[in-house]
Amino acid sequence: MPNNGTVHRPLRLGLVGCGRLAELGYVPALASLPEVELAAVADPDAHRRALIATNGTRAFGSAEALLDAGAVDALVVASPAREHARHARLAVAAGLPCLVEKPPAADAVEAQRLAEMGSAIWIGFNRRFQHGARLLAAAPAEGPLELELELRYRRPSWRPLEVADAALIDLAPHLVDLVLLITGAEGAAVDSARVGEERVELALTTPRGRAKLACATDRAYRERAILRDADGRRIAESAAGGPLRALATRVPGREHPLVHSLRAQMRAFAAAVRGGDPGLLASAGDGARAMRVIDAAAGGRR
Repeated sequence: MPNNGTVHRPLRLGLVGCGRLAELGYVPALASLPEVELAAVADPDAHRRALIATNGTRAFGSAEALLDAGAVDALVVASPAREHARHARLAVAAGLPCLVEKPPAADAVEAQRLAEMGSAIWIGFNRRFQHGARLLAAAPAEGPLELELELRYRRPSWRPLEVADAALIDLAPHLVDLVLLITGAEGAAVDSARVGEERVELALTTPRGRAKLACATDRAYRERAILRDADGRRIAESAAGGPLRALATRVPGREHPLVHSLRAQMRAFAAAVRGGDPGLLASAGDGARAMRVIDAAAGGRR
């Protein structure tokens, strides 16, 4: 239903997957959004369900059980990537809009299947609401651009519960999506790819210019995005992390750096569900385009 200025009750959200992203990111982000209520969670691990399902939130052992209960208006899928397409399909069958965490799927084929399920599926590229917003505001509408993007963290500090994806699937989709967003390109050619389990370096070309990407899961937390013109002059920069910020992520009670961008992303998702402007929220088509570049990089690794 389009948003015509009417005051709505909070959007009842279901969350599938009670891992670290839910604990450190989604739960605190949603807690500060009056327009969204975490109404139900699902996870096969009873301990994780109990940790996330506080303040009256209902808990279920599976996405099927959550959806059968009929107590939510939309779904966030934060399960392992191998389950994304199945859980999104369940949401579509239930007539619910769905936000699928990155990576949208394990590969481009599955990501394209997500895109073919309909327009009510969105992708959780939350860095759009951080670096993407800042660089887009400064980027000229026309002319060549150069991008330098970096995203890294130490995986042990995150303490993943189950999934430990390689850096190419864990982090690079965020950066590829930023390249496509800022340049407005439908895709990018992979000029070179140095792909290891924990570190990735990619050089891409789009119709508007070149991009250099670097990811790591074994280095201190840092994020950086730099936009330059064709002559190398810096147009804009967005950064987060560094030694002090990395230490702050481990202080009990401190808000994790993900929370700010996830809060903005969930605000956009709530607006989209109600027929409003999705803003920078990534579509399933955006996810498929990013994963095609990731698959090309995986094929050209050396």
